[in-house]
Amino acid sequence: MRARKKVWMTTMLLTLSVLGSSLTVFASDGKAKYVPDMYASIYSLIPPVVAIVLALITKEVYSSLFVGILIGGVFWSGFRFEKTITHVFQDGIVGVLSDSYNVGILVFLVVLGIMVCMMNKAGGSAAFGRWASKHIKTRVGAQLTTILLGILIFIDDYFNCLTVGSVMRPVTDQHNVSRAKLSYLIDATAAPVCIIAPISSWAAAVTGFVKGEDGFSIFIRAIPYNFYAILTVVMMVAIVVLKFDYGPMKLHEKNAVKGDLYTTEDRPYATAENEMEEGKGNVIDLVLPILVLIVCCIIGMIYTGGFFSGTGFVKAFSGSDASVGLMLGSFFAFIITVIFYAVRRVLSFSDSMSCVPEGFKAMVPAILILTFAWTLKAMTDSLGAAEFVANGMQKAAGGLVSLLPAIIFLVGCFLAFATGTSWGTFGILIPIVVAVFSGTNEQMMIISISACMAGAVCGDHCSPISDTTIMASAGGQCNHVNHVTTQLPYAITAAIVSCVSYVIAGFVRNPFICMPVSIVLMIGTLLVIRQVTREPDYGDLSKY
Repeated sequence: MRARKKVWMTTMLLTLSVLGSSLTVFASDGKAKYVPDMYASIYSLIPPVVAIVLALITKEVYSSLFVGILIGGVFWSGFRFEKTITHVFQDGIVGVLSDSYNVGILVFLVVLGIMVCMMNKAGGSAAFGRWASKHIKTRVGAQLTTILLGILIFIDDYFNCLTVGSVMRPVTDQHNVSRAKLSYLIDATAAPVCIIAPISSWAAAVTGFVKGEDGFSIFIRAIPYNFYAILTVVMMVAIVVLKFDYGPMKLHEKNAVKGDLYTTEDRPYATAENEMEEGKGNVIDLVLPILVLIVCCIIGMIYTGGFFSGTGFVKAFSGSDASVGLMLGSFFAFIITVIFYAVRRVLSFSDSMSCVPEGFKAMVPAILILTFAWTLKAMTDSLGAAEFVANGMQKAAGGLVSLLPAIIFLVGCFLAFATGTSWGTFGILIPIVVAVFSGTNEQMMIISISACMAGAVCGDHCSPISDTTIMASAGGQCNHVNHVTTQLPYAITAAIVSCVSYVIAGFVRNPFICMPVSIVLMIGTLLVIRQVTREPDYGDLSKY
C-alpha cells in the first residue's frame, strides 16, 4: 500500500513541477490551428499508458485517469500552465460532456439505472430470483444462463452490459458467483458478440468505415476470421463447464463460494444489495420491462437510421445512431414501465418518481469514470495518436504480407488498449487495410479487416479506460479495477491464441480450416492451463 502511494505521489509531484515551471506563460498566439510539438509522436501514447499503469498499481481509477489527462494537457500545451488548464477543462471535460453522442449515452445510463431501481422496488427482481432458484440449481447453470442472455442481447454492447447485469445479478449472487466473474461474463458477451452480429450497432460502425466497397458484405465474410470474438465465447463456456479459474479470478471465486462476493474492501456498489425488495411483484414485473426496453431500443435505432422514412431494415440499422436510438428507446420503455406498474398496482406513480434520483445515484461511479475516460481520449486525439499509429501501419504494410493480419491484430490491440476505443481503432486501421489490398488481394483484405476488428475488440476488452469495460463493471456492480485485473489473464490468453490463428490464416487463407484449428488451439490451451493450475479450489463442486 505504501509503495502504491509513493508511486502516485511521485507522479503527481512530477506533473505539478512541470506545470509550475511555466507559470509565467499565459499568452496564446491566436494564429491558425494550433499543432503541438509532440503531435503524432510516441509521446501521444504516454498519457493513456500512464493512466492505465497507475490504475493497476494504485487500484484507484479516478485519480489515475486524471493524472493521465493532466499529462496529456501538459504535452499538448508545450508545458504552458494556462493552455494546459484550458485544454483539460474546456476542450477536455466540457468538450466531451457537450458532445451529443456522449450525452445520449449518459442519458441512457441514467434511465437504465432508474428502471433497475424500479424493478427492484416493485419486487420484480426478487420474484425473478425466487423463480431462478427453482429452475437454476447450480453455479454452472447460473453462469451459462448469463452467457446465453449476453449472446441473445447482441444489439449493442452498452445495452448488453447493463441489461444482463440487472437481470442476472440476483441469480449469480444466490449461487455465490463473484462479482468479478459476473462482470467478466458480461464484458465477454458484449463487444465480442456485437462484433460478429450482423444486426448490431458495431456492424453499422464497421460498415461505415469500409469506403468504396460493399461494407455489409465484407462484414459478413469477415465473421469466420474474427478469431478473438469467437474464441472468447468458446473460452467462457469452456471455463464454466470445466469448473476452473486461474489468475486473480481464482481468489475471487474461492472467496465467493465462502460468501464474500467482492474480495476487496472497496465495494462501491455494496449498498445496492439492500435495494431489492419483495414488494407485490411477480416475474412479469422484471421480464416485461426488459422486453419492452429491447423492443423500444431496436425501434429507436432503426428510427434514427430512417426506417420509418422508407429505408430498408438492414440499411437503417447500418445508418443508425446508437446513442440517440438507445436514449429514445430507454425513455419510452421507462414511460411504459411506469404505466405498467401503476396499472398492476405494484408501484405507485410517486414511488416510481422516487426511483429517479436513486437510479441516477447508482450510475454516478460509471458516469464519472466514463467522463474521465472520454476526456483522456480527447487528450490523446489532440496529440495525434491516431496519425502516429496510422503512419506506422502504412510503413509496416510493405513487409511480409502473410504476417500482416497478425501484425494488424497486435497493432489494433495496442491502440484500442491505449485509447480505450474500438470504434476509433476501426476508423484508423480499416481504411489503411482497404487502401493496401483493395483490387489486388480481396481474401487478404477480408482477413486483415477481421484482424482490425478482432484487435480493436481485444484491446477494448482489456483496457481499464474502455467505456465497455466501465459499463461491465457497472452492470456487474463490481469494483472497476477488480474487474480489469481479474479479466486480463483471460483476455490475454484468448489474444495469444488469436494471434497464432492469424499467423495461420495469413498463410492458409481458408476459414473452414483456420476456424476449427483456432478452436482446437483454444480448448487445448485451456486444458493445459487447467492442468498446471489444478488444485482443490472450491471443495466439492458437485453440490453447486
